[in-house]
Amino acid sequence: MPLYEPPVQVRTLAYDAPGIRIQYPQVAGLASPQAEERINRAIIGQIQEMQRIQQHVQTGSHPQTTGNFEIKTNERGILSLVLSNYTYSAPMAHGYTVAKGLTFNTRTGASYALADLFQPGSNYQAKLTSEINAQIRKRNLPMLEGTTVTVQPTQDYYVADKTLVVFYPQYSIAPYYAGFPMFPVSVYDLQNIAAEEGPLTVLAADIA
Repeated sequence: MPLYEPPVQVRTLAYDAPGIRIQYPQVAGLASPQAEERINRAIIGQIQEMQRIQQHVQTGSHPQTTGNFEIKTNERGILSLVLSNYTYSAPMAHGYTVAKGLTFNTRTGASYALADLFQPGSNYQAKLTSEINAQIRKRNLPMLEGTTVTVQPTQDYYVADKTLVVFYPQYSIAPYYAGFPMFPVSVYDLQNIAAEEGPLTVLAADIA
């Protein structure tokens, strides 16, 4: 993947309906129309899936939904972003936020699951699990009783500032007030197991 790939154009679009206001990104101007369509379709699909999750969690009446996004990386042929969806329905005690990370190759439109960032057969799960549990102890993070923190091949993540950030849903490993537990790991610490042409390798490379 060329390191000089320019940033892609990202527009902010909005979906409005009674009780719903979702702002979401749309990429434009890519060299490949197929890649552009693939990325935009994946974003819409993820937003729809997040809405389905909320319907199972926020089971009260008159749900109010707000959706937003953050671009985390947009360089070197890599686009990494986080979508968020906050919904509250009465008379629930509080609202619930769903957050999902998406990372794309902007030349092909392919998306990267966490497993795709690493060499096949590498010990990335064990390495990341060990690092995350060390951070939990060091930061004295509150954990739900009996929780075993592991890293799965489809774990949520994003990449930003030469860092891989693995994160977990609300309630999954920590109490509600802890929000989304996030664990940053430098891409330089993962180079021996990173996929040869994957985002972690590309971001760590120097541009001559």
